[in-house]
Amino acid sequence: MVTTMRIIKNKKLKNPILFTGLPGIGLVGKLVVDYLLKELKAERIAEVYSDAFPPAVHTHNSLVELIKDDFFYVKFKNRDYLFLAGPVQPALDMRYSKSEEHYEFSQQLVSFAEQFGVKQIFTLAGINIGEARLTREPRVIVCANSKTLVDSFVKSGCHPSGQDGLISGAAGLVLGLAKAKGIEGACLMGETNANLVYGDHGAAKKVLELLVKKFGFSVKMQAIEKESKNIEKAFNQLSKEIEAQQKELQDDDTPPSGLTYVR
Repeated sequence: MVTTMRIIKNKKLKNPILFTGLPGIGLVGKLVVDYLLKELKAERIAEVYSDAFPPAVHTHNSLVELIKDDFFYVKFKNRDYLFLAGPVQPALDMRYSKSEEHYEFSQQLVSFAEQFGVKQIFTLAGINIGEARLTREPRVIVCANSKTLVDSFVKSGCHPSGQDGLISGAAGLVLGLAKAKGIEGACLMGETNANLVYGDHGAAKKVLELLVKKFGFSVKMQAIEKESKNIEKAFNQLSKEIEAQQKELQDDDTPPSGLTYVR
């Protein structure tokens, strides 16, 4: 397994903060970072290639290139920020990947961050709450590699994780590996439903609002608010349909044959 970084523009950074937003549950992290990159007019400074990525190439206008992730740079209010964005990470389904691929990929990301003097890493992701996502407003859950960071984000409106669990992929491993390097880090997870494969803009909006509050980013929220309202409207309609189905089943003496809604 080999992960390589190709630096496009060398930058001298002072104590930058790194945010990562790769595909995961509900595409929450990816939606947030992609939105910030557009709003903050980020500059691409490096490319990430790995043989743990899907064995395919990207095509555009009949031209092919290897699938990759990218590092972007933003200077905002005299502070340097790095963002990792892209369409892939090693497959989270262990039937199609090996644990070594995840560790190697995450270790290379941490080494790259260390090379640029990163002192804090924030991974953005989704956390599956199943059908509860249909009926309640999503929260942002925080887990970190230091109690100081947990307390700091709780004060900013995050909810601490109330139970033991796992954070899969780079969103979790990067923080564990970073701790050994003396780099603080936290995972900010928007509550979502794992079946939302096309993305949960409502959960992403909650994470984005938190980052705006915490770091003071200047972002126009109209676009993500519109997408968020659309998905919440769909959830409300689906919840009504589920309630109607359940009522019909209760009124019917025949044994239930199974509901058709998403589980």
